[in-house]
Amino acid sequence: MLKIRILILVLLLFSCGCSGIPRHALVGHLPSKELEPFKKNEKILILAPHPDDEAIACAGIIQKALAAGARVKIVYLTNGDHNELAFIVYEKRLTIRTGEFIHLGKVRQAEATRAMEFLGLSEKDLVFLGYPDYGTFEIFCKYWQPGKPFRDRLTRISKVPYKDNPSYGAEYIGQNILEDLKEQLLDYRPDRIFVSHPADVNVDHKTYYLFLQVALSDLEGIIPRPKVYPYLVHCVGWPKPRHYHPELELYPPEKFTDSGFNWLRSDLSPEELDKKHRAILFYRSQTQTSAFYLLAFARKNEFFGSFPGLRLKAQPASADRDIVYSVSSAMFRELEYPEYPEQPGITAHEGFARYAVTDDYFVVRLDKPRRSRGRFKVLFYVFGYRQGTPFSQMPKIRIFTKGRSCKVFNGKELLPGHGVQVNFDRKYLILKIPLTLLGRPDYVLTALKSYHGSMPEDVTAFRKIEIK
Repeated sequence: MLKIRILILVLLLFSCGCSGIPRHALVGHLPSKELEPFKKNEKILILAPHPDDEAIACAGIIQKALAAGARVKIVYLTNGDHNELAFIVYEKRLTIRTGEFIHLGKVRQAEATRAMEFLGLSEKDLVFLGYPDYGTFEIFCKYWQPGKPFRDRLTRISKVPYKDNPSYGAEYIGQNILEDLKEQLLDYRPDRIFVSHPADVNVDHKTYYLFLQVALSDLEGIIPRPKVYPYLVHCVGWPKPRHYHPELELYPPEKFTDSGFNWLRSDLSPEELDKKHRAILFYRSQTQTSAFYLLAFARKNEFFGSFPGLRLKAQPASADRDIVYSVSSAMFRELEYPEYPEQPGITAHEGFARYAVTDDYFVVRLDKPRRSRGRFKVLFYVFGYRQGTPFSQMPKIRIFTKGRSCKVFNGKELLPGHGVQVNFDRKYLILKIPLTLLGRPDYVLTALKSYHGSMPEDVTAFRKIEIK
């Protein structure tokens, strides 16, 4: 009991210490382009990684869509059953048994149902898949084969435990998540999809975006391609100021201001804002510990956007020397932005990562920050997609570099003869990844993290890069 009281005290002190409004927090770049108005009978799909994400990011969208006569459906990836700190404060007891985690998931599902009914939806408009909170990214990277599911280290569960959920009993493997999402898309055939952002630091958020990209590719030509609008929830040090400030607007994080994201805004009326605030308060299991954070999203607007897609044209390269030169200059003049052709650019994110394709390699150049050149480490994700090949059979490649060493994994398997070539330089690192290792993909979904020693240095959002 003493430990619980100490934990509650720390959380209260933290939240109280974030209530000021520093001058720099009120300065930002508000998206100037507005989201297209909704139409009568339009089908809107909101993909929420956890119960409460749909309210804090899209409560205004839900109200505007319903007011225009559009339909709205929400599909939750997880029940949010992994938030043990919130459980301790909410239930006022420690949780160590599997059944208690399932109980928390049911609590959060009930909160979401009440909150969405308050906004005008019915229970039949909500679908809870019930996959593992904080486990879906590991599933995407490593677990795709039936009979070998992911097992949650905390809950000790390896299949969906919620009897009322449509996925009840499904093993925690990527194929089941993908098929469940495709079933929802086929049944509903949405015109617009609002999904968690590929730059979100929460692993379930970025994973839902990845599953959506694969699902839409699998359904290409079967259903009309919907418009996709990613929303951001988790970014370090954002949004500021904390707490409820309905008089303020919500700005994108400063680090994404000039990153190439195509942001759109949606302004809320005073009535819509008030209703969004009240909807968030339905999540009592979360607001008892994190109201200062959740309510910071109840402001005058919501915004959406992501990187435009990239298309790379293969360039001939006969030697490493040519590769180094090409990746640093000429090859990037061949980049195309099919969705936003007016945008120039040779970098993917904050000048840190650059991409190219040669005859047989996917090439990545990483510019080393000056202070990290002696202790530079990288974790690189690259997932290939090829039409006609089940995604479960495509390689799921992770590359680790430290100093001059390089380890390559396909899922959980270490690949000793991987064929990845690494060019080390004091100022940059170049990876040449065989296209055969990636399964000769039509496109890749890729992101990376760099480290200075053991400390994270930079992170790129997952990005879709077509290979032509």
